[in-house]
Amino acid sequence: MENRMEIIERSDIDTLFASLQKYGYATIGPTVKDGVIVYDEIAGSSDLPIGWIDEQEAGYYRLTKTDDTRIFGNTLSPHSWKKFLYPPKSTIFKARRQGKGFDILPKSENQPNSLDNKQLAFIGVRPCELTAMKIQDKVFMGGAYVDPAYKRRRESTFIVAVNCGHAGHTCFCVSMDSGPKAAAGFDLALTEIITDQRHYFTVETGSEKGNEILKSLPHTAAKKNDEEQAHAIQQKTRHEIGRTLDTTRIKELLLENLDHPCWNEVAARCLTCANCTLVCPTCFCSTVEDITDLTGTESERIKVWDSCFTMEFAKVSGGSFRSSIRARYRQWLTHKFAAWIDQFGTSGCVGCGRCITWCPAHIDVTEELRSLREKTFVETKHEKGL
Repeated sequence: MENRMEIIERSDIDTLFASLQKYGYATIGPTVKDGVIVYDEIAGSSDLPIGWIDEQEAGYYRLTKTDDTRIFGNTLSPHSWKKFLYPPKSTIFKARRQGKGFDILPKSENQPNSLDNKQLAFIGVRPCELTAMKIQDKVFMGGAYVDPAYKRRRESTFIVAVNCGHAGHTCFCVSMDSGPKAAAGFDLALTEIITDQRHYFTVETGSEKGNEILKSLPHTAAKKNDEEQAHAIQQKTRHEIGRTLDTTRIKELLLENLDHPCWNEVAARCLTCANCTLVCPTCFCSTVEDITDLTGTESERIKVWDSCFTMEFAKVSGGSFRSSIRARYRQWLTHKFAAWIDQFGTSGCVGCGRCITWCPAHIDVTEELRSLREKTFVETKHEKGL
């Protein structure tokens, strides 16, 4: 459907929360908790991280309190929205022993997380995260085998996107064509604008659900100046992004250099802590665990996130076929930027920069890929005698 632009005043943002809650949505958004900005259930705009700015660099994250009045002045949480659509731990089934047999417990007892049974409204979804959701849709709903739990959560979720007003220092979304402006995949998309006289939001609708919610809010039609202000903010953010990634023939670059010495260099630094995969909004690997209580009365089968950086991930009869750090890091990077393209028709990276921020060894994927490209280019020139 064709997006149209309207205006909502800052003073009416809580009406958006109230309207969504009236429609039965639990509202989820960024909020400050334990020294970081996380995504959690919030009641209104007062729970948003107003005045808190997140400083992010390779292996570095700090929150700073400022006088900034923007309600979406932060960039990205270490959490991604994946934790709600594809939870890090979910019960497949739970059974209780009855005599010589057993009973499968009702679903209400299987899923203690109350949010799992609610319609969710995500407030403050960034453009790169919308792209990540689209990628995970292909993983969980795009093939012959559909994950019913993911599908149910995804189709019942209302998305309020926020176009980025400034860039994080580890972002490279422009290189991955995933930001800083939301193009699709939202119900409503906001751009926050503050002038000397006014604090307001331009709003674009992206679905019939979005139109319905917008009708319940005080709003006015955007004027040409409003559209120009929003565009200027988005362009400013685009120019602020300092990291870039050349994606030209990136699949071939990786798959043709599986034995390059670069892998040894990064392996000497990598701790295989799996932080990069756990904070990534597109990684989807999981494993299944069976748990029995100490009395032997109840047992539970759960699905939990897994990572290709763990030894157990590649363990088969006879041992692990990726026993070295070099092999595990190479698997992650080549899957994300090369094999993913064959599997799903898209890169597995959206340029959010979380893997850079939360790597304790300060490994930067943009630098690693740039180094591989530059070294192979020099080697090719040398081979040709240039």
